[in-house]
Amino acid sequence: MVEEFAHMSKVLDELVEQLALEPIEKNLFRGQSQDLGWGTVYGGQVLGQALSAATQTVVKDRHVHSFNAYFLRPGDVSKPIIYDVDRIRDGSSFTTRRVVAIQNGEAIFNLAASFQRIEPGFEHQDEMPESPDPELLPTEQERLKPFADKLPEMLRKRAMAERSFEMRTIEADDDPIAPSPMPAQRRVWLKANGTLAEEPSLHRYLLAYISDFSLLATALLPHGVTWLTHGMQVASLDHVMWFHQPFRVDEWLLHVMDSPKAHGGRGLVRGRVFTKDGRLVASTAQEGLIRMHKK
Repeated sequence: MVEEFAHMSKVLDELVEQLALEPIEKNLFRGQSQDLGWGTVYGGQVLGQALSAATQTVVKDRHVHSFNAYFLRPGDVSKPIIYDVDRIRDGSSFTTRRVVAIQNGEAIFNLAASFQRIEPGFEHQDEMPESPDPELLPTEQERLKPFADKLPEMLRKRAMAERSFEMRTIEADDDPIAPSPMPAQRRVWLKANGTLAEEPSLHRYLLAYISDFSLLATALLPHGVTWLTHGMQVASLDHVMWFHQPFRVDEWLLHVMDSPKAHGGRGLVRGRVFTKDGRLVASTAQEGLIRMHKK
């Protein structure tokens, strides 16, 4: 593993190891968690691990083209997660899997994924919006550094630490702790912090992992609040993703997000993922809880 991924950062290497999972019985896998300082398991980690579990029960010539997932309970970062895979269907063109993530005997997450052989067909796509070169934008650490003293100590350490992904936000908040209201639109360049193996499924796991970053927060932009705002309760409820064609997450990808609606304590966000040369390679959508408790 060390030689195969010799060009990865330590943090990315640890993430890849965690996404690989430990097989413990047929259709059963065990996963460990990275503590990102939030007190609960990061939703993208469960997405990536559940997709990894499903993929490990599918023949190699079929690749995931979509999944639909629901977050049921918060995950405990101090305990392993068991992934139970149900081999629902192996058809002539498509393969379907259902995965339930379990902690303490209770389901915390479930995912349904569909796999397909690569085949030719009609093609069209949205155009990629014009965006500045990611190399000309500040990193997340550089963007957050002037506001680091406002963060709780644990979050401050995490914000300034090495990350598995490099992130560069185009529509940056004037103050990420107490932002001004702005349109519910965000573009984020992202790239794994290292060179990865030529394994297509690994790049899909990792994109699923990082796709949860900034997605629901886009629904908060018009209201001038963040998940750190006093009284805010923010949690992902479901997450949908479609993979359109091959890509690499160790090359720059642009996640273009917008939130068309918030109502009833929930916000909806949509996303499109483009390569630097303009290919639309994946689409995302998420609905989440965005509730302001009375003070």
